[in-house]
Amino acid sequence: MKLADLATVAGVSTATVSRALSGHPSVSKATQERIRALAREHGVRPNQLARNLRLRSTGAIALAMPLGHARTQHLTDPFFLSLLGFVADLLVDRGYDILLSRVLPESDEWLDRLVDSGRVDGVLLVGQSDQYDTIERVAQRYAPLVVWGVNRPGQHHLTIGSDNRLGGRIAAEHLLARGRRRLLFVGDPAPPEFADRLAGFRDGADGVEVLACEMDPSSVSAAVRARIAAGAAFDAIFAASDVAAISALGALTEAGRDVPGDVAVIGYDDVTLAAHTAPALTTIRQDLVTGTALMVDALLRRIAGEPVDSAIVAPQLIVRAST
Repeated sequence: MKLADLATVAGVSTATVSRALSGHPSVSKATQERIRALAREHGVRPNQLARNLRLRSTGAIALAMPLGHARTQHLTDPFFLSLLGFVADLLVDRGYDILLSRVLPESDEWLDRLVDSGRVDGVLLVGQSDQYDTIERVAQRYAPLVVWGVNRPGQHHLTIGSDNRLGGRIAAEHLLARGRRRLLFVGDPAPPEFADRLAGFRDGADGVEVLACEMDPSSVSAAVRARIAAGAAFDAIFAASDVAAISALGALTEAGRDVPGDVAVIGYDDVTLAAHTAPALTTIRQDLVTGTALMVDALLRRIAGEPVDSAIVAPQLIVRAST
């Protein structure tokens, strides 16, 4: 319930509610107690709300992952958990709470509801999914919004993210240097970040084939198994994420394909698990230490009304046994 709603229920002005909750002497003790009782009845925390009214702050930041393109993906995704850990540490150190949300957009208004809720001082989004236009629209009226994702020419919303196109090209060059010539991209090519990884992969190598599939592990594994069963000839896989690459490793092993002897595999992200697969996964690392620090700094500066520009973080090839 918002302050204005509580004022309507109490039959007083919004200013009176504000003063009552903050214990202002201009409001009688009886009225203060009545408004506080109504606040408790409707789940409003008077002390916290009064503090926020004085500070003009909620003390909270929303961290949301929009899943318009991948509704089966969960907050337990290793990349998201890694990013969340870094962001949480940075925000808690600065005195903020985190409102965590996995968004399955049912309309174009999901982001409007989040930024207009009055529950947060700013919003961090992880990925653009197929919600680029919605994010772009809301960002033109709501400044404290920062996105981990790609940056397009003329884009209004502020992004921090890996140079995904460069990362894809690095992956292609690495595989070609290993003597691989029949290259397969595995994953969903629609989301902007994945689309850039595929574009970069094609920049670095000719004749790239695409195995389009949803990004949850079971879908990736099933798609790779079906490709093998169909007799497709490929000697390298570049997966759109480490989770997809690890699923591909499992499907190749089940089919009796040696990695990297028969098929080299490279992922993207460098999640913690990537170093512990069998064989250990070669990947393109996203520098989350630098990236999340830039995200949080950009958001806090936007909250303070300062100008901030988007930033791109350089990816890094991490070579392990899978290639």
